[in-house]
Amino acid sequence: MNTGTRARLDRLGTGDQYVIVPMDHGITMGAVTGLKDIEATIDAVTRGGADSVLTQWGIADRVHPNKNDAGFIAHLNGSTTIGPDENDKRQTGTVEDALRAGADAVSFHINVGSKYEREQIEGLAALTSEAERYGLPVLAMTYARGPDIDAEADEFNQAVGHAVRLGEELGADIVKTAYTGDAASFQHVADSTSLPVVIAGGSKGTDEETLDMVRGAMDAGASGVSMGRSIFQHDEPEKIARAVASVVHDDSEAEDALHAAGLAVEA
Repeated sequence: MNTGTRARLDRLGTGDQYVIVPMDHGITMGAVTGLKDIEATIDAVTRGGADSVLTQWGIADRVHPNKNDAGFIAHLNGSTTIGPDENDKRQTGTVEDALRAGADAVSFHINVGSKYEREQIEGLAALTSEAERYGLPVLAMTYARGPDIDAEADEFNQAVGHAVRLGEELGADIVKTAYTGDAASFQHVADSTSLPVVIAGGSKGTDEETLDMVRGAMDAGASGVSMGRSIFQHDEPEKIARAVASVVHDDSEAEDALHAAGLAVEA
């Protein structure tokens, strides 16, 4: 890792732990709740303790004035929920686009096991090579998704472990993937790579479910989260960001983090 990459990586987290809030969903799902006034949402989550935020590079001018000195990651591929296949992620920008947009890092999504795997592997490999030349870190979103992958199967963690290892093999600096349901199964995922592993949030659940998931991932060796809808669609995004940051950075238990953030524990 070169000096520039290391310096920029430090802007994305705190002490090699990461609370990232991705809000690239505008290209995928449109201007959903939390993204219409994305300026207010970015301000809230970063005041709450998010280390960095992630969007498509084209809306960087809406990010920078509101991120309270947090890091900025530019996402460089995407698809839509109204298109023929949401798994068919296509490149939406370049490293130079990200740099012109003031990004501290770039990210790229691949679906390991899908019919688009080959093209997405090639795309991630090309991106990490280019980013390394500029000293720009790469967050690889490496998901195990495809016709032969069953997220409910006992061996799902093997596929997820394969996905994060693929990210490392292709030159990424951080890998993001799905949580496998419990700390015991996620241990294999965290052990499958020497890179920091951050978990996705998925669809919005209860506050307790969100914090229990974060606690389990951290107990299994994760380095943090890259949580979108669970945070930016929350009724109080600043408070849930603060609670997640408390688990990641302060090693808090889920219930303690909820109380400290001023969120009620549901009966």
